[in-house]
Amino acid sequence: MDNVRIDILTQREKEILDLLILGYSNQKIAKALFISIHTVKAHIESIYRKFGVHNKVQAAIYAVYHHVVDIDML
Repeated sequence: MDNVRIDILTQREKEILDLLILGYSNQKIAKALFISIHTVKAHIESIYRKFGVHNKVQAAIYAVYHHVVDIDML
């Protein structure tokens, strides 16, 4: 896998990624962050594009593997 820069994600994408890794549903993420489900889905799609992945499991694995998130801090 190629090198990843954590700064390619926006702050909101990082927040959503953290919750995604914790297993939150789109609806739970929306409620936790006070945003619409549509907005959550848009951010998740952006994360997928930036990571070159196709689903939440791949995004979570990619983020942990590339140290985009610190799982000890979640």
